[in-house]
Amino acid sequence: MAPHPLVGKEAPSFTLLDANGESFKFPPEEGGERVNKPIAVFFYPQSGTFGCTREACQFRDALAENEIFKRSNVQVIGISADPVEKQKSFVQKNHLSFPVLSDQDHVAHKAFQVGRGMFGLTDARTTFAIDNAGIVRGVLSATMNYNAHAKFVTRELEKIQESQKKTGEQPGEGAGEQQQARPATPEAPASSPERDELGRVAGAVSA
Repeated sequence: MAPHPLVGKEAPSFTLLDANGESFKFPPEEGGERVNKPIAVFFYPQSGTFGCTREACQFRDALAENEIFKRSNVQVIGISADPVEKQKSFVQKNHLSFPVLSDQDHVAHKAFQVGRGMFGLTDARTTFAIDNAGIVRGVLSATMNYNAHAKFVTRELEKIQESQKKTGEQPGEGAGEQQQARPATPEAPASSPERDELGRVAGAVSA
């Protein structure tokens, strides 16, 4: 599979509303300048569903417990097409410690070229690892495998850190590779929670 078109390129910019209804500009800035830290942007299908809740909580826990997350001071950002009110409830219920943005018009989805998942029933679950210079280093698109995304960011942060240690190499040099999880097949069916997730999303789409 060909790598995602954004790998090795500067991450697109956009402005969305966060869970509090306030404008959130990407890439985030501090003192009028882009933050000098890696960023993990994860697009997910729907707030409140089993898999998306598990994924968001894994990122929450990684920020508090994972050494490479803490050492790199990575900025995690979650994005879905849910309205602001639903994002606020999602953040509060799960005590999420990072921005969760509402992209009802798919502005960021289109900018980051996020496709469709679950046989076209929903937005794909896609995570982007971006280095300190704003360059996309790796992309994981795995809609059914919600457990893979925080682990993917861990690996990419380790690669970014190693890159920064090399003499003469800047943080933005050297693009990572896209990783793509294979969809479930009859020979390798999805686990029970994942089947439940598919059923819930399919029901929501058809409602």
